Amino acid sequence: MLGGAEVENKKQSLYGKLVDTIRESIETELKPHDLLPSERELSDIYGVSRTTVRLALQELENLGFIYKKHGKGTFVSSITDSILNLSGAYSFTEQMISLGKVPETKILEFNVTKANKYFSDNLDVHQGSDIIKIKRLRLADGKPMMVERSYLPYKKFDTLSIEMLHNYPMYDIFKDTYHEIIKYAEEEFYASIVSAKDSLLIDVPDGAASLNLVRKTYNLTNEVIEYTLSVARADQFRYKILHNRI
Repeated sequence: MLGGAEVENKKQSLYGKLVDTIRESIETELKPHDLLPSERELSDIYGVSRTTVRLALQELENLGFIYKKHGKGTFVSSITDSILNLSGAYSFTEQMISLGKVPETKILEFNVTKANKYFSDNLDVHQGSDIIKIKRLRLADGKPMMVERSYLPYKKFDTLSIEMLHNYPMYDIFKDTYHEIIKYAEEEFYASIVSAKDSLLIDVPDGAASLNLVRKTYNLTNEVIEYTLSVARADQFRYKILHNRI
């Protein structure tokens, strides 16, 4: 008889495999606006429960691979060919170069610390386990633009060093050194006020307006491999998003 954890792991495994299987079919066999089989039909085809099918379709919709029309069914999205790998969807370096500016990154802090409840929840690691903290200052033409605090699960990047980060972009290290391919990322941003500590780093008055970004990055098996908190100066930094509507 399976224990609770084993049952949950089995469900997650079936769910993850189904997401990947349907996505592969979309990318290799189907065309934009093709109608997908119904939930019941997918359940019969893949031998999984309708709940598993429903969850898989919800994730595929969130990722932009499919869209739903009420009363008509689920269809292949027309933007699947242009879905971005989130390792490149936003790049401070690329954005600054596109604006004709010279980007620069300074690593202010690199250490291993213990996960409190907040980072345990957001990195999906046990409370008290080791995590890596990386604090970076982003500049353009020598002007401070943004301070980033990134947190990584130590068990996945236990040999990461500050020297590596000085020489290579972090996402390139993820892929080339640790074979961690980014599947997608959740990112939110909101207006706030710069703290006294961060105001000194990005060279704005204490209490000035800021743009805060929160980013959670997942690998191909839906594990969180990065959690980043960023504070950008609102007078210099712009964040651009493209929305597609079917």
